[in-house]
Amino acid sequence: MKLKNGFYTREVGGKQVMVGVAGTGFSGVVRSNETAAFIVNQLKKETSEDEIVSAMLAVYDAPEEKIRADVKKIVGTLREIGAIEE
Repeated sequence: MKLKNGFYTREVGGKQVMVGVAGTGFSGVVRSNETAAFIVNQLKKETSEDEIVSAMLAVYDAPEEKIRADVKKIVGTLREIGAIEE
């Protein structure tokens, strides 16, 4: 899976924001906290939930169950807005 073409991120005021351009079916702005921004950045290339969890475990000092739950929640939200290409 990966972030669909037409979804772009920028740093604004120290936070990541993501927008979808015309044709994506999404006409809003997604503001990401540090965890969500990390996940979105991982999705800029082909990856899997397990690979994202592994990357996060290498960076964050948190239990794997917590990281896995965060990844599932954020990826689920991105799927709901149509930002993920399977």
